[in-house]
Amino acid sequence: MSPPLVVVLNGPNLNLLGMREPDKYGTATLDDVEALCAEIAEGLGLAIDFRQTNGEGELITWVQECRGRAAGIVINPAGYTTTSIGLMDALLAVDLPVIEVHITNIHRREEFRQHSFVSKAATGVIAGLGVQGYALALEAMAGLIGAEDPDDEA
Repeated sequence: MSPPLVVVLNGPNLNLLGMREPDKYGTATLDDVEALCAEIAEGLGLAIDFRQTNGEGELITWVQECRGRAAGIVINPAGYTTTSIGLMDALLAVDLPVIEVHITNIHRREEFRQHSFVSKAATGVIAGLGVQGYALALEAMAGLIGAEDPDDEA
């Protein structure tokens, strides 16, 4: 039996992680985040599909493709958090568990960053814990979808 698939989606400008405002976002790159997610997923008995795009339409298409393919979605919508009703609608339409991740605590930032359309579709939200939030999201997702830890099998 193949492991449950969790799709990890990243929105605009996250390709600049590690270079863009390291005082806010840290020095880890998106490749570092992908490696962290791969390691955590393997330990949890999950398969992951890790992607990043700067395009809203592409992100929405990827969400729609999760229907019938994935067991859950971890998403850092980045700049689309506060602007994309289309992304929210797509997440609601796929009828999957969704965990929204933000590297910074959006509630301690500028007022316009504090409202998330994506949260309306999210099962849970992790914000302000740096890139470790992705690892926590995968752990939470494993619990939500009932993934079996491969180390528990005899």
